[in-house]
Amino acid sequence: MSIRIFVPRDSVALALGADEVAAALLAQASQHGLDVALVRNSARGLFWLEPLVEVETSAGRVAYGPVAPEDVAGLLDAQFQTGADHPLKQGLVDEIPYLRQQERLTFARMGVTDPLSLVDFEAHEGFAGLRRALGLSAVDVVQQVLDSGLRGRGGAAFPAGIKWKTVAAAQAPQKYIVCNADEGDSGTYSDRMTLEGDPFMLIEGMTIAAIATGATQGYIYIRSEYPHAVATMREAITCATAAGFLGADILQSGKTFQLEVRKAAGAYVCGEETAMLESIEGKRGVVRAKPPIPALKGLFGQPTVINNVITFASVPIILARGADFYKNYGVGRSMGTLPFQLTGNVKHGGLIEKAFGVTLRQLMFDFGGGSASGRPIKAVQVGGPLGAYVPECHWDVPMDYEAYTAVGATLGHGGIVVHDDTADLSKLARYAMEFCAIESCGKCTPCRIGSTRGVEVLDRIAAGNDNTSQVLLLRDLCDTMTHGSLCAMGGMTPNPVLSALNHYPLDFGLAAPATQAA
Repeated sequence: MSIRIFVPRDSVALALGADEVAAALLAQASQHGLDVALVRNSARGLFWLEPLVEVETSAGRVAYGPVAPEDVAGLLDAQFQTGADHPLKQGLVDEIPYLRQQERLTFARMGVTDPLSLVDFEAHEGFAGLRRALGLSAVDVVQQVLDSGLRGRGGAAFPAGIKWKTVAAAQAPQKYIVCNADEGDSGTYSDRMTLEGDPFMLIEGMTIAAIATGATQGYIYIRSEYPHAVATMREAITCATAAGFLGADILQSGKTFQLEVRKAAGAYVCGEETAMLESIEGKRGVVRAKPPIPALKGLFGQPTVINNVITFASVPIILARGADFYKNYGVGRSMGTLPFQLTGNVKHGGLIEKAFGVTLRQLMFDFGGGSASGRPIKAVQVGGPLGAYVPECHWDVPMDYEAYTAVGATLGHGGIVVHDDTADLSKLARYAMEFCAIESCGKCTPCRIGSTRGVEVLDRIAAGNDNTSQVLLLRDLCDTMTHGSLCAMGGMTPNPVLSALNHYPLDFGLAAPATQAA
């Protein structure tokens, strides 16, 4: 009987030598006369242990990591294929505290299955949601999403069901489903992990959206920096179409939904939904004015559902297990779970799927183990490069949309970047302004010119040139950008700048806490 050994094919694992480990395992197993069935699974998100090699035993899957090619011979000599002890042994995978303490709903299959095996996918509840959706009316499918409380996981947190209901009610000859997979925020990778590690889940979620709204064509807009994700999604679409889960007659239901991948060209602003639509249409990625909203006049001028990867990926379990099951996770109006992505100066960086309500302190210390440098943590940026820097006084605030808004922060896509006490927040604030100046589409003046002037003001502050008046000027500039920009690119750039200024005034050469400008 073959020994099943799992080596991940995730981009992080590949960057750390997973292919070389897999090759060494096959070569060494042959020398030992072992019959090995090598499965290239997805990563589980414990990135400090990658490549994480798992062995299937009678007691369950046992993990070893991080494994280098030169470790393979020693592992086989130690009989690791039986779950034997070895310095790299991490124990039963399901009992690793980092995983055991999570609530993995969307990421339940991550690391468990072969990403491109339909047999694996269906054996782990795959397409159960789609099958149920096909047995319901379109109105009832939309109602399930509404009742679940699912909100967009891309950052805006708009109720997904309302968007779907709007598109479903629109009268048009053609409707579209578009997945925004242009994941460009620093410290985020949950979209990439889904695209590479559980592509059929995204296909299932988008197909359910099509059934609910009457759409027949879909696009997945993937950033060009994700070549493995692009290749995996294209192969998954081909497999799903051949098996009848996509195409002209989905599971003999008479429903049609075609899906294809569009590769982005590297512009951060195309993560904004209307700029993304322009790009898909073959135009320059420039933000559109609203109204009209994309739900009524979106791609090619037709009603369009636009959600990000994790939003669509959350839908199958809602349909499979019911809205009540999903909404029982979370707190307040923030229902369900969010895959938090812990990065930066942290010992155990990785993906942590938890119900809303967990705190930043729990994520950084209970999961992350504190800073990698061993120094005190000073600031944490939550929500990407346009997210606020969260000081220690707010680390115990429950992580839900309303609670974070109340303290001037945002959850965004769930990215968390940790900085220790060597960080200079004035330099990080300048980086935010410079990032906006570089990535702005240039359509509106507050974003295009405001970010450029913002860099100049921050340089004058750093040089110690009349800091008090320059800080007042900076606040006034940020107010203009916040309220005058056409989209979130310019509107959110002040978040990291003002949070750094408010909570870390000493880094700006201010002796006392900064005072808000009138």
